Amino acid sequence: MERIILYTITEQQENLCIIEFLKQQGFSRHILRSMKDFPGSILLNGSPSRGRVLLRSGDSLRIFVPETDPWDKIPPVSVDLNVLYEDEDLLVLNKPAGMPVHPSAGNHGNTLANAAAAWFLHKGENCPFRCINRLDRDTSGALILAKNPLSASVLSSQMKTRQIRRTYLAVVRGIPPLQGSIAAPIGRTPGSLIERRIDFAGGESAVTHFERLAVKNGHSLLEIHLETGRTHQIRVHMGYLGYPLPADYLYCPDYSRFSRQPLHSFQLNFRHPLTGKTLCITAPVPEDICRAFLS
Repeated sequence: MERIILYTITEQQENLCIIEFLKQQGFSRHILRSMKDFPGSILLNGSPSRGRVLLRSGDSLRIFVPETDPWDKIPPVSVDLNVLYEDEDLLVLNKPAGMPVHPSAGNHGNTLANAAAAWFLHKGENCPFRCINRLDRDTSGALILAKNPLSASVLSSQMKTRQIRRTYLAVVRGIPPLQGSIAAPIGRTPGSLIERRIDFAGGESAVTHFERLAVKNGHSLLEIHLETGRTHQIRVHMGYLGYPLPADYLYCPDYSRFSRQPLHSFQLNFRHPLTGKTLCITAPVPEDICRAFLS
């Protein structure tokens, strides 16, 4: 959706031109180009200005950020959403297990995107679906949606530079060491569109760290941190070590204790895309994982 942002220039920012200042704030070239189509998108001390004007300490800058992405045309479907955090720049949801994130073949009205479209429609906000950290269908937990182009640009950059710390909880078969790390590249399994495997010859680098929290009934509860974000990274890495996630239809279809892969996006630590304030957002541990270790 559209966004208006106010800045007051500091002594350290003096003598920067407006364009360079905005780039430092995370404005992408795409956003800056889109602003050219909106006269008055840059107001310096209340008057329209151009991007090459130099700034002075104490200047007041008002920036209009237009919506750059087309409306997704994702049909809204009202579903109860568990909102963990929301402001005018981002929405963090606790995604339930079993809900796909994006529409696909066979999933046209049962996705998080459909539910988010209904949420934004109810609030009167024009927000295309911008998912920052993607989760598999059966993975539950905290997931970030960006509500405007600038927050999407900044948060996507944070993901690429590994500034968003992602903490997962996972249940695995067996009893791994108290802690450990695995660095093994992951690539697509030949002949499959979705399955992944360890591929030292042609895979992409992937690093996973884990700590064992509890053991019960031959299963272990792990806290997991990712340095990279490859598709199925936790599932592939833990299976490669010999401690697969049960009830994983691709890699370990053992449904004796769980009905879905017990993987949960537990906590996200990151800087707010506009204020810079540190956010720590936690998604409550789901019932199936609690039941396995507390009952």
